[in-house]
Parts: sequence; structure tokens; C-alpha cells
Amino acid sequence: MKIGYARVSTKEQNLDRQIDALQQAGCEKIFSEQISGAKKERPELNMLLSQIRDGDQLVIDKLSRLGRSLKDLIQIVSDLEDRGVTFISLKDAIDTSSASGRLVFHIFASLAEFERDLISERTKAGLASAKARGRMGGRPKGLSLEAQKTAMAAETLYNDGNHSVKAICDQLSISKPTLYNYLRWREVK
Repeated sequence: MKIGYARVSTKEQNLDRQIDALQQAGCEKIFSEQISGAKKERPELNMLLSQIRDGDQLVIDKLSRLGRSLKDLIQIVSDLEDRGVTFISLKDAIDTSSASGRLVFHIFASLAEFERDLISERTKAGLASAKARGRMGGRPKGLSLEAQKTAMAAETLYNDGNHSVKAICDQLSISKPTLYNYLRWREVK
């Protein structure tokens, strides 16, 4: 069965052109939604992915309609491939039911992996360069001025002995681990 998926990002945009293209491509069922592609939860896409079966084809108008990112797109299509579902992107001329379509898609996947590796290498090189110059990454050691004041108040309340740990945390709007970190910082036994 050919199953279509159409998406636009805002309520002002119209799904008609995508739905027409999917119908012309022979889709028997079409899932559509008006939701930002940046959102992880897309109810119609999730429903489609839960219903699609081995031997089905997922058809979209263009790649940007399906994935939030190239990584996300590759993950979705790889999962479909593992389930025996082929993938067609009309505007991008990708059809994973053919050898050349799978090749094009896997080239995209390889480029995405290459990009991730380059970013990782650059990050590691930048950190090594900064370390060689004596600069360390991460948060600065110690507490901010505001946190120091809260730590002092925590110590006073704790040493007073009239307040439970929970009461101190509630009063200062901090968590238990934060309270204990503050007390360690203040060298309270």
C-alpha cells in the first residue's frame, strides 16, 4: 500500500499542493498535519509509523517534510527499511525500492555521518588547543555570588538545628543535592 505524509509548519500554510501530489502518486491513505518540523512529537507521523507494514511504501513530497534534521530523516528511513517499507520522495527523486534510490539515500546518510565526524574532530582539536594554552573548558570552579549567599543562608539554617533538610530546601527553593553541595562548599560537617 502507498501511504502518504504531508506536513506544513504553520496554520497559515496550505497542505493542498502536497496532498494533490501524493494523490497523483497513487497514495491510498494520506496522513497530514500542520505542525513545526522542529517538534519531536508529531502525532500524525507517529500514527503513520505505527501503522505502516512490511511491503508498504511511504511517499512524501520532499525530504524536508519528513525529518527534523538529516540525522532524524536518516533514522526514520533506516527504521522503515528494517521493517521492509520502501521510501519515496517525489521532489528529490529518491525511491529506495530501486538500487539507485538506495544509493542516493545512503550517500545522504554517509554525508551526515561525515559531517558529525568533522564536528567531533574540530571540537576535540579546539579543546586540545585551548588546553595547550592553559585554558580549561567547563563551568568555572566555585559558586556565583548569588549561590554563595544562598549557601550562607543554608549553613545558618542547618546549624540552627530547628529546621529539617526538607524545610531548608523548601525555604531556599533548592534541591537536597544542592543543599548538600552548598554545605560541603561551606565546609559544614
